[in-house]
Amino acid sequence: MSLRLLLLGAFSAAMATTAAAAEPALAAPRGFTVEDMVAMERVGSPVLSPDATRVVYTVRTTNLEKNRGNTQLWMIDLRAPNAAPRQLTRGDASASDPQWSPNGDAIYFLSGRSGSSQVWQLPLNGGEAAKVTDLALDVDTYRLSPQGDRLVFSMGVFLDCADIACTRKRLDEKAKNKASGMVYDQMFVRHWDTWADGRRNALYSAPIDAAGKVSAAPVSLSGTLDGDAPSKPFGDNGEYHFSPDGKTVAFSVRVAGRTESWSTNFDVYTIPAAGGQAPRNLTADNPAWDAKATYSPDGRTLAYVAMTKPGFEADRFHLVLMDVATGKKRTLADDWDRSVADFRWTPDGKAFLVAADDVGQHRLFHIDAASGKVNALTGKGAVGDFDVRGNTIVLAQANLASGAQLYTRKLDAKSENAPMVQLTRQNAAALANVRFGEYEQFSFAGADGETVYGHVMKPWNAKAGEKYPVAFLVHGGPQGSFGNSWSYRWNPQVYAGAGYATVFIDFHGSTGYGQKFTDAISGDWGGKPLIDLQKGLEAATRKFPWLDRERSCALGASYGGYMMNWIAGNWPDGFKCLVNHDGVFDNRGMAYATEELWFTEWENGGTYYDAPAKYEQFNPVNFVKNWKTPMLVVQGDLDFRIPTAQGLGTFTALQRRGIPSKLLVFPDENHWVLKPANSLLWHHTVLDWLNTYTKK
Repeated sequence: MSLRLLLLGAFSAAMATTAAAAEPALAAPRGFTVEDMVAMERVGSPVLSPDATRVVYTVRTTNLEKNRGNTQLWMIDLRAPNAAPRQLTRGDASASDPQWSPNGDAIYFLSGRSGSSQVWQLPLNGGEAAKVTDLALDVDTYRLSPQGDRLVFSMGVFLDCADIACTRKRLDEKAKNKASGMVYDQMFVRHWDTWADGRRNALYSAPIDAAGKVSAAPVSLSGTLDGDAPSKPFGDNGEYHFSPDGKTVAFSVRVAGRTESWSTNFDVYTIPAAGGQAPRNLTADNPAWDAKATYSPDGRTLAYVAMTKPGFEADRFHLVLMDVATGKKRTLADDWDRSVADFRWTPDGKAFLVAADDVGQHRLFHIDAASGKVNALTGKGAVGDFDVRGNTIVLAQANLASGAQLYTRKLDAKSENAPMVQLTRQNAAALANVRFGEYEQFSFAGADGETVYGHVMKPWNAKAGEKYPVAFLVHGGPQGSFGNSWSYRWNPQVYAGAGYATVFIDFHGSTGYGQKFTDAISGDWGGKPLIDLQKGLEAATRKFPWLDRERSCALGASYGGYMMNWIAGNWPDGFKCLVNHDGVFDNRGMAYATEELWFTEWENGGTYYDAPAKYEQFNPVNFVKNWKTPMLVVQGDLDFRIPTAQGLGTFTALQRRGIPSKLLVFPDENHWVLKPANSLLWHHTVLDWLNTYTKK
């Protein structure tokens, strides 16, 4: 039987279980599986109507046969108690990025239903969706003006082309060329998972005519700047915004030339929405990262996030307010030691809603624009997308036992204990008989005696007095957090469902504990973090007697994968087995192969040729002689941040030393495993590996 049929069979079995769970008869409780996780409907992108009476949002479903997700638009009427969600779009092509018309009578969205990605408009008073743009290139992101009379949107273009048609012609000619070679004279040669083809993301502007279409030729707004707007690979329309009067657009871009692969110097620019002038740089005085510029409701103030350390991708983002008339700037709540992940102005322009990591949670905060006073609006859990209109906030929130669901709450209730109304209950029927693993946060004295936090989770069927094998999960980043959130890649509930206890530590370098704590990992990858992991596992074992320390395996990706290699050489008796996904093996090779040089150069204190000792101090390749722990190595061949040679080097070292090992390669995955069938294969391979070494 083929692998594809095996995966489809496993998925079909899960779906049969899901259908059974929806029947009135009580089904036997069971643990959460990877099939459950892959099949889950995912809620996101909530946007409130102008009058705050309705919310439109997206729901992503999975089609395993086509090995991809499908996203569609849904809406809930907040005026009706317990209103049933209403599906707005259907079809094989996804619909995403919803935005409301100014008067709330229509929804704009992106879809490839016509064969290319274009902007569409769906009237809510009846009728079919109509195409707003019909351009020769894909529209990647867009934003509707506050007046509804103009679109700003982004496309991938050749900047030396005078119009969109030129880019289209050049791409068509290239497709006909039988020669496949590409010539480069500067980096990026490749980025994240894509080889550079000469195109840049550029912002364009075009009016919407009386028929509701973009009929005039779009005008380039950012095309004179040698950079990507929005940024690659993850930039979106949060990187550009209209002024309230619709006359100006603020956006961010990194113009770095040959230094782009080691620069983090993004700047905020403004330009008339109709074009006709060169963009104006507002943040040239800051050589670090400036982004997400957003106008206040009265248009008098421009707020944006900024870092202070050039070349560092994980510096603290703080809020900066700039007076539009004078250019005067001030930092807001500078003594609040958290990094701003996202923000919104409140409708009265007197405050901000801010999302940030905070001690193992990802919370929503209210910050007064005048005083900088900070109030938490949510407690435990992880806030994702959010929006605010009038006195209403809508947000997506998840935790370790639930994927994201939508909630509403009142803006004027400035307390984390204020009541929230749950709007969606996605997956409730499908997971009705699933019993999730119970979890708990704990703390201990880590490196240098400083307080470090972590979480533990029991197996779904844990019984008093019994011990359970341990999956010790190490997060990536390394400046990240493995806290009270839901993941579709590294989810402790999958291990809980398979009978494993899990332990995961927010070691020195993690976010949400102050910038000093985050900074502590730079130049010390194998130092304090390893001590924290060792002390954390010891503390957890003492505190939670159901953890079977003698049957434990460690797993991690990215920096977590690096840590598996480091553990293999510096904690060789720590675990029965290891799982290393896309982990750094050789710091020297990494320094000359990763496309994101700012990452490796900041973390190691400079270039390799200037600071070789820093790279070698915590270089796993130097400790291969100590390796003896069985290891599963996983590598995405499209991972250009930590290239394939790192995974192959790890596997070669294991095989050459005769250590039990396996290599799982995904030719079509990047730094993450995203395709549903690949996720199933990944999880079953990993769990089989753990089972092999943790059986009694």
